[in-house]
Amino acid sequence: MLKFVSNSAVFNFIHFNKTLQTLSPIISYQLYCHFSSTPSSNLAPSACPTNVAIFWDLNNKPPKEISLFDAAVRIKKASLTFGVVRYMAAFGNRNWLNSVKVEGNVMKGNMGNVSSGGVKVERSFCAVCGRRFYNSERLVNHFKQVHEAEQRKRVNQIESARGSRRVKLVGKFSMKMRKYKNAVRDVLNPHVGNGLSDDLKRAGFWVKAMSDKRDVAGDELGKCILNVIDMRQVECMVLVSDDPEFVSVLKEAKVRGLKTVVVGDRQDGELKRICDAAFSWKEIILGKAKKQAVSVVGHWKDRDVLKSLEWSYNPETEKTQ
Repeated sequence: MLKFVSNSAVFNFIHFNKTLQTLSPIISYQLYCHFSSTPSSNLAPSACPTNVAIFWDLNNKPPKEISLFDAAVRIKKASLTFGVVRYMAAFGNRNWLNSVKVEGNVMKGNMGNVSSGGVKVERSFCAVCGRRFYNSERLVNHFKQVHEAEQRKRVNQIESARGSRRVKLVGKFSMKMRKYKNAVRDVLNPHVGNGLSDDLKRAGFWVKAMSDKRDVAGDELGKCILNVIDMRQVECMVLVSDDPEFVSVLKEAKVRGLKTVVVGDRQDGELKRICDAAFSWKEIILGKAKKQAVSVVGHWKDRDVLKSLEWSYNPETEKTQ
């Protein structure tokens, strides 16, 4: 049954509404504006970035075509496509990591054919006269016999001179003496160059030097991977190795829900059959891995969406319905 409202009641309501708008504009704003209880999709917080960990087995997979530092940087750049790199660890033999790579202002020139552990050794150039030597011992002998004797002779001439002659000799020999001091710092010092572990640390890796016994580094690396998985701080792991001993570690990571990526040269290896994505050293060096990783991440996202839409039978839910 319909009820009719009198004209006086409607007039009183309109008058009361106008009075409220005059006294408090905020009330009138709330009357005509609607605030949704659910936030807009544009204001929704974005998904957290994926945390990535890199593990490098140096005994099994050392770089062969580029330096250790360049290889470490390129592996990190390719891994950044999968998410934010939170952890980087490299395991190798102590003797190999502590080996010296000839590098410096004096040791400049064309790359030689000699290689040690996948790292090319540079020919030695004398920074004073420009003469070329094929090893550092000959450079040191040349430097002591020729340039050290010349420097001693210049110093004696300056010390024996007096007055204006001394000033002229200092100006005459200043460039040669400065050149000698810059060169002697690198030639005659016993620590020429940087260790291979220093290159890895410079690239941001945590380096663990192990004994030279067989499989020690691999066992320690496997324990390190499992510890990081147990802490549940990463969602994706990149393993640089072809060692089939890490099959159980990869399976454990996949059971825990981690995305697994393997960098190696064995196309039919056991690791590449288990992992979610695989790249070769050549793809890492040429930068192709970084481009391919974009499509891999897109495939992972599509797979996660389809997995979330999968229907599963729940008897308790069916009973309530």
